[in-house]
Amino acid sequence: MKTHVTTVIAAALLSAPAWAESHVSGDAAAGESVFNQCQTCHVVQNEDGETLAGRNGRQGPNLYGVVGRQAGTEDFRYGDSIVEAGEAGLVWDEESLTAYLQDPTGYLREYLDDSRARGKMSYRVRSEEDAKDVIAFLAQYGPEDSGS
Repeated sequence: MKTHVTTVIAAALLSAPAWAESHVSGDAAAGESVFNQCQTCHVVQNEDGETLAGRNGRQGPNLYGVVGRQAGTEDFRYGDSIVEAGEAGLVWDEESLTAYLQDPTGYLREYLDDSRARGKMSYRVRSEEDAKDVIAFLAQYGPEDSGS
């Protein structure tokens, strides 16, 4: 039984990028253009250190595999609120990322039901469409992407 559960969990984790990419509604090509604004602080860099998108920004976390990942778990010095949200079960899917990208602090305050919660990301994506597009762009990059 333990082996079966481990196998199911492993399969789910390995299929996360493919699932994430197929469960987003934005336009990845348009999202690449939106990501130009994000690359000041963020990079998409695989496990081998290859930069897949961005210019090696380091003020924000690496966004490789972000879609489908638990919030606040990438090797980065996050603010307390986003770590708390991740520990409370926040996983970045299209719905949560769309809301977060448009108002990071507001989203965390609502998610945590804490008016003192704060996000460290000050930038806000202008529209829901832009948020969904950049999510579709980022959903292409994860552990299963084969370095494309």
